[in-house]
Amino acid sequence: MGRKKHPIEDSDVDLSVSIPKRSAAGLPSLSETLPHAIAYMGPSRAWKTLSAVNQKDGFDCMSCAWPDPPERKAAEFCENGAKAIGWEAEPLRIPSDFWAENSLGSLERRSEYWLGQQGRLVEPVYKAAGSDHYVPISWDQAFGIIAKELKALDTPNQATFYTSGRTSNEAAFLYQLFVRAFGTNNLPDCSNMCHESTGAAMGETIGVGKSAITYTDFAKADLIIIMGQNPGTCHPRMLTALEEAKQAGAEIVAVNPLPEAGLINFRNPQRPRGLVGRGTDLADQFVQIRLAGDMALLQALSKRVLDAERARPGTVLDRAFIEEHCQGFVGFAAHLATLNHRDVLEATGLASRDIDELAARYLRADKVIITWAMGLTQHRKAVPTIKEIINLLLLRGNIGKPGAGPSPIRGHSNVQGDRTMGIWEKMPPWFLDALQREFGFDPPRDPGIDAVDSIRGMRDGRIKVLVALGGNLVHAVSDTGVAESAVRRTRLSVQISTKLNRSHVVVGEQALILPTLGRTEMDRQGGVEQFVTVEDTVCAVHRSVGPLEPIAPEVLSEVAIVTRLAQAVLGHKVPVDWAGLRLDYNIIRDHISHVVPGFEDFNTRIREKDGFILPHGPRDSRAFPTATGRAMFTVNDVETIRVPAGRLLLQTLRSHDQFNTTTYTMNDRYRGIKKGRMVLLVNPLDLAELGYQDGGYVDVHSEADDGVDRVLPQLRLVSYPTAKGCAAAYFPEANVLVPLDSTAEGSNTPASKSVIIRLEPAAAPLFESAAGRRP
Repeated sequence: MGRKKHPIEDSDVDLSVSIPKRSAAGLPSLSETLPHAIAYMGPSRAWKTLSAVNQKDGFDCMSCAWPDPPERKAAEFCENGAKAIGWEAEPLRIPSDFWAENSLGSLERRSEYWLGQQGRLVEPVYKAAGSDHYVPISWDQAFGIIAKELKALDTPNQATFYTSGRTSNEAAFLYQLFVRAFGTNNLPDCSNMCHESTGAAMGETIGVGKSAITYTDFAKADLIIIMGQNPGTCHPRMLTALEEAKQAGAEIVAVNPLPEAGLINFRNPQRPRGLVGRGTDLADQFVQIRLAGDMALLQALSKRVLDAERARPGTVLDRAFIEEHCQGFVGFAAHLATLNHRDVLEATGLASRDIDELAARYLRADKVIITWAMGLTQHRKAVPTIKEIINLLLLRGNIGKPGAGPSPIRGHSNVQGDRTMGIWEKMPPWFLDALQREFGFDPPRDPGIDAVDSIRGMRDGRIKVLVALGGNLVHAVSDTGVAESAVRRTRLSVQISTKLNRSHVVVGEQALILPTLGRTEMDRQGGVEQFVTVEDTVCAVHRSVGPLEPIAPEVLSEVAIVTRLAQAVLGHKVPVDWAGLRLDYNIIRDHISHVVPGFEDFNTRIREKDGFILPHGPRDSRAFPTATGRAMFTVNDVETIRVPAGRLLLQTLRSHDQFNTTTYTMNDRYRGIKKGRMVLLVNPLDLAELGYQDGGYVDVHSEADDGVDRVLPQLRLVSYPTAKGCAAAYFPEANVLVPLDSTAEGSNTPASKSVIIRLEPAAAPLFESAAGRRP
């Protein structure tokens, strides 16, 4: 497209460390956003996309699932959203001769960052058995190869079909329809690795595994408790909602092992105060909790609420709500009476006064929102921890009233919508019955396998074919060495993608890459422009229409790929008009309206200006679709992770210039890390006790019950204000340290936020320079 490749900084040779920031956004964010977008897309392309993103007649940003405000601003995007758009919408293409010039062996030695910088995929490519190169092929050839391998399986359950959260509702619905018509429920998705714990906990306790608030509830809350979450990097537009809540009088508490700049101070770049003033201080209290200590903290808060009720009977608990809508309160209260305060302090690493202060805030607030992300969901006890959030909220009736409720924040644009559309290995019988009525075939009824079990199945030789609709499974899942070895055992691996990533170079005996349109591009079928839909983290459904011409005429939409694949594999096995669905997305939405509750009259309602919000019993009417028809108090046992002397507890995390496994630059501006990612953040007191110095180099070993020595070598030590005894390293590089079998009870989510590690001295790398030392 007449533009040179951008320069690639692909090593830690110039890594530098400075003091962490104590404020987010502001002028620095503006100075990062526009130059980055223009460098990737050019001025006119950048204007065309950024002026349309998150607008009512535009497209939905792929970088997070944060909801849109009722009234949109002219610039309704954040710094990271602009970087995600630039990454996807750049006009740079991978040329055909790239595949001859780059063997798989050479590409495997490249970093995730380098791979993503090569440009857009524009033609199907195939790696044959025994070959070390991809070669361009036709679409018909590609679908023929997949069909041949799937039909050769002994059972459909020998294939697994992964899905990324950026997939639209329409594509997701067709994908699960194809997979179930093929004969399996093996539908793992990225939810398995992030908010599966949330769904398991909330599904059992209130009957719905989704946020029980709307966007406008933030400004109505008296108290917002943010747990295990970094909005300034992972969903920066949330900071605007928090600022609005603060200005309306809400108190905000941040519960996290690390101080995060966005929760300290927010300089709103769309307001003069954010550009030239001091911005808005957000968190009134920072509770620096020890990793995996959240359940103990929540139980301690609930116990203080119960103690306050005993001291002032009838004035603290919402007795009417508990008696009318809840079950299990007596057993819950009796269990908390046995809670040991010393155990709480050990598990949380907090002082009693920290817990007392937070409890006092909760007790004087009439309307409370508790919001969380993967800092809570990726522990062995993640599910009971989230159940304790529900317990605390139920005590004072903080569900089903304005300004109050549980609010998990999804990180991927339509990951929640994919689940609504049936992308789940354990969809309930009513959904399968609805599919049968609508399409005239009986879907399989046995539960399928999730992401972790898919890796286990490939490792053990039970899964022969992997098909991935988006995402980067091999680098997103835990235990990188095992995951890569597992995928290499398959007969065929298929990736449907916009750009290269690690999953394209760690492949099966045969491999295919199928290029697809991005969210920013127009989707025309049969000469008619189509639109797709997405669901955000607060259950709002709206349209998404890309403004750009497709990167190349050969690139297909996800809907086109799924329907042509279904035709090639299934033929006339099921009475589904795949070609008709491909040519008219309205027909897809009509089918959805007959199968999925809440989508009645889908085609009419989605054309309304703001789309529509899905029904939610607990939020809308305090109706709880649980097994008993009531909200459930639960009894959960606190478990403290005992860390041996000389060891630390590790969490994986994202850098600022990163979305999931995609790295936009090698910088983490808010944490003061630039031009490098191979770092280990450690509390200065822990460094001194372990005999290490800031700037030194270590090999990091994880210690698990299976006795396997997993190592991440050559990490630069960075003295950082983490919670005492806790350390942090970047995802996905640190996934190698997380055992595949270390997962959350009840959700099978990788326990990436509580890994016991030991440090061993490593020689400083040859590329260390003076720039790598903190001033």
